[in-house]
Amino acid sequence: MLDTLMLSRIQFAANISFHILFPTITIALAWLLVFFNWRYSRTREAVWLDIYYFWVKVFALTFALGVVSGITMSFQFGTNWPGFMERVGNVAGPLLGYEVMTAFFMEATFLGVMLFGRGRVPDWFHMLATVLVAVGTSMSAFWILVLNSWMHTPSGHEVIDGVVHVVSWKEVIFNPSLPYRFSHTVLASALTACFLVVGISAYQLLKKPDHPAATRSIKVALLAAAGFIPLQIVVGDLHGLNTLEHQPAKIAAMEGVWETEKGAPLLLFALPNEQTRSNDFALGIPHLASFILTHDLEGEIVGLNAFAPDHPPVKPLFFGFRVMVGMGVLMLLVSWFGAWRLLRKRTLPPAFLYVALAMTFSGWVATLAGWYVTEIGRQPWLVSGVLRTAEAVTPVAGSSVLISLVMYLAIYAGLLVAYIHTLFYLARKDLDAHPVALTEQEA
Repeated sequence: MLDTLMLSRIQFAANISFHILFPTITIALAWLLVFFNWRYSRTREAVWLDIYYFWVKVFALTFALGVVSGITMSFQFGTNWPGFMERVGNVAGPLLGYEVMTAFFMEATFLGVMLFGRGRVPDWFHMLATVLVAVGTSMSAFWILVLNSWMHTPSGHEVIDGVVHVVSWKEVIFNPSLPYRFSHTVLASALTACFLVVGISAYQLLKKPDHPAATRSIKVALLAAAGFIPLQIVVGDLHGLNTLEHQPAKIAAMEGVWETEKGAPLLLFALPNEQTRSNDFALGIPHLASFILTHDLEGEIVGLNAFAPDHPPVKPLFFGFRVMVGMGVLMLLVSWFGAWRLLRKRTLPPAFLYVALAMTFSGWVATLAGWYVTEIGRQPWLVSGVLRTAEAVTPVAGSSVLISLVMYLAIYAGLLVAYIHTLFYLARKDLDAHPVALTEQEA
């Protein structure tokens, strides 16, 4: 039923789905810019400065959309979820304030130096500005994930007359799931940014095979992605173990486990049926889910029936998790094949470049799937064990929420199309442009 609660959830999901696309690029792209700037400073090769200038324009465009959509999203705490700030504002308010300080005072300030400072400030200061922007993006992500992690695994607080008060900021900030959630998100950003660079560079190489900037940037991004993938697998495993400890109902939904059982199979495919509380057309590998989650072939996984009726919806988690893992496997195959070709001093064949182009936004798909699994998996709680989602929603009529939801979707669809169009426009323009760095050296 599309009542006020469901419409408000859909609206916030739409807003955060649009917003997260851009920070998941900028968090890691900022560090790639540090690398490109450092390579130019060390080698004085003009091509590295050309790469830097191209990708700093992409960064600025992406950062701008992230800021605008983030501001809009914050308004919804008041318009759609007033109970959230009324009940947990003592925690959320300061953490969001810290994020704003890093996003606006550090990132936005020094981004101007990155864009327009070359030749106007010393090289060391330009490099420092690039590093500070990268630090700012990472710190901004840290504070947002502190709040998000606390909502999943709250600690360091007490509840007085229904209002949450902080007892220990140390425990609030370093709550049980923060290390895993932050690491997992940062690595997801690294893979998203790397595949964006790979995809855009592949597009340029298909247009102009001898383009020197694209040749170097695709090599850097492929090798980086090939290295980040194994780290993400390890962190993902640790994150899963942490989730099993603190949010076992979420794990049960992800794996489609209805009854508590030992030696649970890893379901490669199934159609979870919440009416019969079973899986239709299940195809699985015996004992593998228990082994992955408990590192024991006969390990016990608590089933969803143990949490009824307070467990998250099963289908979004079950399929979302498999989309995320499936996209990760594709990233692994593409990046390792590309890295293998490069390390053997072989060229990347056109067929591979087309595949890489198709994978340009693969990080977005994996990130959104993982984000849906994480956030839907917390339901019916907004703050686990502290505040239910239904207790925080606005009393405004559902029709009003529906109108604003349609407006949001229309605007975001237009902005997303414009953003992708602009990315490829910049890529085409870069092919014919006289290299900025070469002009600077000639001068």
